[in-house]
Amino acid sequence: MPELLIELFSEEIPARMQARAADDLQRLAVAALKDAGLEHGETRAYVTPRRLTLVVDDLPEKQPDLREERRGPRADAPDKAIEGFLKGNGVTREQCEVRETSKGTFLFAVIERKGQAVNGVLVDILGKVVWSLPWQKSMRWGDTRQNYIRPLRSILLVFNGEKIQGRIHFETNFPNENLEHFIEFSDSTSGHRFLAPDAFEVEDFADYETKLRAAHVILDRDERKAKIADGAAKIAAEHGLTLKDDPGLLDEVAGLVEWPVVLSGRIDDAFMDVPDEVLITSMRAHQKYFSLLNADGSLAPRFVVVANTEAKDGGEAIVAGNERVLRARLSDAKFFWDQDRKATLESRVHNLAGSVFHAKLGTMAQKVERITALAGELAPFVPGCDAGDAMRAARLAKADLVSEMVFEFPELQGTMGRYYALNDGEGATVADAIADHYSPAGPNDDCPTAPLSVAVALADKLDTLVGFFAVGETPTGSRDPYALRRAALGIIRLVLENKLRLPLRKAFRKAYWGYNETVADFEKQLDGGHKPKVLEQDLLDFFADRLKVHLREEGVRHDYISAIFALGGEDDLVRLMARVGALSRFLETEDGGNLLAAYKRASNIVAIEEKKDSAQYDGDVAPDLLDRDEEKALFENLGRSAAGANAAIGAEEYVKAMEAMSGLRAPVDSFFDNVTVNADDAGVRANRLRLLSQFRSTLGRIADFSQIEG
Repeated sequence: MPELLIELFSEEIPARMQARAADDLQRLAVAALKDAGLEHGETRAYVTPRRLTLVVDDLPEKQPDLREERRGPRADAPDKAIEGFLKGNGVTREQCEVRETSKGTFLFAVIERKGQAVNGVLVDILGKVVWSLPWQKSMRWGDTRQNYIRPLRSILLVFNGEKIQGRIHFETNFPNENLEHFIEFSDSTSGHRFLAPDAFEVEDFADYETKLRAAHVILDRDERKAKIADGAAKIAAEHGLTLKDDPGLLDEVAGLVEWPVVLSGRIDDAFMDVPDEVLITSMRAHQKYFSLLNADGSLAPRFVVVANTEAKDGGEAIVAGNERVLRARLSDAKFFWDQDRKATLESRVHNLAGSVFHAKLGTMAQKVERITALAGELAPFVPGCDAGDAMRAARLAKADLVSEMVFEFPELQGTMGRYYALNDGEGATVADAIADHYSPAGPNDDCPTAPLSVAVALADKLDTLVGFFAVGETPTGSRDPYALRRAALGIIRLVLENKLRLPLRKAFRKAYWGYNETVADFEKQLDGGHKPKVLEQDLLDFFADRLKVHLREEGVRHDYISAIFALGGEDDLVRLMARVGALSRFLETEDGGNLLAAYKRASNIVAIEEKKDSAQYDGDVAPDLLDRDEEKALFENLGRSAAGANAAIGAEEYVKAMEAMSGLRAPVDSFFDNVTVNADDAGVRANRLRLLSQFRSTLGRIADFSQIEG
């Protein structure tokens, strides 16, 4: 069946918007074709810096014919009702059928529509799709009023090997003038801006792709990425180096070139005493260069640049020009490096008073004061952490924010603090803690393990979380402007991966009172915010949600976490995870599965009878009313299991606590098999319900089984 080919040719589309734009073009076009009743085969979207391309396979040459019946008013309805029906459906009375139904005699309009030729439909569709493309940012040009990412120069529209006649119109700023702005659809496009700028005609996608390649345009983004990666790796190997892995930069550079040519240049030796991170960041951010590394992982004095053209001299002039520009860039970086080292980090701390952390939460200087105190208080919970060193690292942790280098390259915050601290003579562990305290910044980021680093990172994240929750700036379903979910995940990882026995409620309180001591009238600002008790519970609930997300990939069920959190009072994440692990293993056994089923059965019976009787059966069981051996056995085993579980829980031996509960399986099975709960004797019935309630509460010592699904 016929193939449809569309190309929107424009000035350069920003690299960060290209992939989304291709997806949007495909999505909107497919939806429009569906609305027009046009079934089709596979669709494929492509993007280069100057073109968005869509291919649709197996598109029919005309729309299908449609026949639709619509029931109208009764045949003897008032004339106005009938006239309204006829007018609304575009038919006459003679064109309607009169039919008998079970509900009476009605008029039926039979509407038949002949399918249109696809050519005309596509013209309408394309105009709507082009102006419906959503852009993060867009522009107008000339006298036009429509928005597009960059000036749109031509539109290729070929169906079944033929150019479709039509045009796309622009609204103008001068609608009353006798002017018409439009782009005529064509079957031609242009190749590379410099290497093959002349237009050429195409017949179908295969012809289009082949001629584009001949015109120095690689249409497939993945192919461009592969060519860049392979070329860079080859250059690295030629010099005995390795290419620094940077998928984000590879994506971006592939969106800057249509015909990638990979070249290599040299970094002047004068700049090699500047920290590697500075040189790499400067080359990446400003010039889009790839870095090459020595065998020991240090930066080599070479870089990879990707040109968008082929040069007659093999690229020598291009490389020389890029080396010249790089010298200017790195001269700035070296100047910042030299200037920043003239002042100590300690001398910069007071400058943080001019930086606002948040309008309700004070300045960065006040934040430093809080995390300094908090790091000292958290130190006893971090094995091997010296409180004095932790406080020293916390005091200096934010000082590099007011350095020239971090002002130019914000992504180097923390990293530059480490270098400046070492330059000032601070200890290596203090310097490392300054660099590490922002980590982990995400699920794939390395988690600090050094004691000082852990203490300062915890203090920073706890201070942020508690402060924003206190003033009511909490995340919503769609917004988290202060990255509080990430901060909570960072705390969870720091605690679990370092096995810290940190009571979260106590940590929240310490962080909260830090605000009272640094921010004037802090509690008076909490209109719509949270006081300590409510704050603690809200934060624990937030941590429970984050923990479920964190553990989902490890196969830990969210309802097991809920079952432990629901017990209340559990704020030690290491202990909580031990309980979750023991519960998970227990419920995977036959005894555990049967006890869960028995728990749900007992809970349902008690709940139903309590509702029916308007009473609570949570009192003590009367031993003298136990007249069946099965209920006596259950009662005795409940006492032994509760005692065993309590002792095991007190010793944090949660597997043993589960084992103590597994002894209930046989007596509870026997009870349900042989004892009638709703006995004729009211006293016996109530006692048996209290026994089931006690069974429920006994199991509830290790987890809230009502939270467990299935």
